[in-house]
Amino acid sequence: MTANVKTRILFHSRRLNIYLVRYPQGHKIVPHVDMVSAGRLFKLNCVLVKPKAGGEFICEKNIFNLFGRLILFRPDLYQHRVSRIEQGRRWLLSVAFNTRGAPA
Repeated sequence: MTANVKTRILFHSRRLNIYLVRYPQGHKIVPHVDMVSAGRLFKLNCVLVKPKAGGEFICEKNIFNLFGRLILFRPDLYQHRVSRIEQGRRWLLSVAFNTRGAPA
């Protein structure tokens, strides 16, 4: 794979992060769980551009998944991955919210 993932941070704070990410052809994300030091992590992913082949998001459990385009899940609890992008690119708008420090 010659091209790298390109990530642009649109917003960053202690509890809320918003990223625009471009995944190139040939890229894949191996199964993993996101680690957090405190709180609960929620992630809302909006797939802006789907690749022509491959690049499917796979998660053990989603809170909801609307047509594979709008996905809300707990990356700190459930293993997730993206299959290899066989053709095209994948553009993702990702919003991560951590409840760390939020009142009970």
